[in-house]
Amino acid sequence: MLMQGTMRWIRAFALVATLALIAAACGNGDDGTDTPEAPDVDLTGQSIEVAGVWAEGTGELQRINDVLDAFADLTGASVSFTSTGDDIAAVLGPRVEGGDPPDVAFLPQPGLLRDFAAQDALIPLDETATATIEANFASTWSDLASVDGTLYGVWFKLSNKSTFWYNSNALGDAGVTPPTTWDELVAGMATLSDFGVAPHAVDGASGWVLSDWFENVYLRVAGPEMYDQLTNHEIPWTDPTVITALERMAEVMQGDLLAGGTDGTLQSEFPNSVTLAFADPPQAGMVYEGDFVGGVIGTETDAVVGEDADFVDFPSIDGSPTSVVVSGDAAVLMRDSEAGQALINYLATAEAAEVWASQGGFTSANTGVDTSVYPDDITRRSAEALVGAGDAAKFDMSDLQPAEFGSTAGQGIWGLLQEFVRTGDVQGTAEALEDAASRAFG
Repeated sequence: MLMQGTMRWIRAFALVATLALIAAACGNGDDGTDTPEAPDVDLTGQSIEVAGVWAEGTGELQRINDVLDAFADLTGASVSFTSTGDDIAAVLGPRVEGGDPPDVAFLPQPGLLRDFAAQDALIPLDETATATIEANFASTWSDLASVDGTLYGVWFKLSNKSTFWYNSNALGDAGVTPPTTWDELVAGMATLSDFGVAPHAVDGASGWVLSDWFENVYLRVAGPEMYDQLTNHEIPWTDPTVITALERMAEVMQGDLLAGGTDGTLQSEFPNSVTLAFADPPQAGMVYEGDFVGGVIGTETDAVVGEDADFVDFPSIDGSPTSVVVSGDAAVLMRDSEAGQALINYLATAEAAEVWASQGGFTSANTGVDTSVYPDDITRRSAEALVGAGDAAKFDMSDLQPAEFGSTAGQGIWGLLQEFVRTGDVQGTAEALEDAASRAFG
């Protein structure tokens, strides 16, 4: 673990890092904005343990190690990565209780960040890291990483969950233009259906895709402020905006419009829903989910992203402005160390994000990132949509709510939306959601 430095070193580090920020402010980036630079400090002899969900045998593990190696080269620190697997809370919880947390952890949910902050398991970020984050990110990202006004992390890796994917050949053969508005979507669905191709392939088996559908529709129907209110249960799930969103969803979730019908949809999991849309011949013309759909297309089908497969932003509803639902991983400090603060500051810079962005499979909300570093047009467009949404980019609603309501298989949002697909009952679903939310929020 890290050696503890002296207060003199801390003051020196703060001074050097502050000077680096001042120097960066003297020159503008390509877009004319001030871009803080990576910290230029000597951490030789210091060691840092970083924990996150990325596992052995995945490209993500290699890429986060590339980021950490770049920090080590810059500062001289020794950095090691510990993979926790998907259930990171089950790994970090006992380590926190035992007084042996990693120096830095990547947390995949705002709720988990709040939980650890409530346990006094997180270290507030220093002024330098805070200044870098404020310079490079829309305020919504600071808000999501803060508890009671104290900033604890930086959202480093994000996924744009507002990408609407389509089979270029299927739509082209049917004479359907990729939909940018809900009215265009509804018209295109009818044309595809008449052509003999199911408009949509949907993962209805796991529940989370259905919640993502609802979140995107709701954000466009009600707007960012009401999205926040519903997320926090400040308005009931029987609110007219919820009814409208469910009515819109019902236009899509009809058995004759879904690959496999209602029963097949409720048994279809995420990878299968993607392969249905990009099989040869295709079983569906479109599949909604996040920017990670492109990776499934590339590995599980013969379709070529950018040729046979492409995406549009989730369709606008009644002229709604650009908005994006996201998920992601926030880097937080769990051990009070100078090197850990320096790493957080580094992760908030464009330089750190560009190490991974240049390799693909990564989206950053950092406004200082030069989007030309993204390896292809598909990834670049997804990232630009996320950054361009600004404060209209909203974190996955279900990840912000009590787990028993927002993210538990077979119950809460996931289970009730599965029942909604089965029945199409708008009012009954809204009332059931309100009952479940009232219990979960106490």
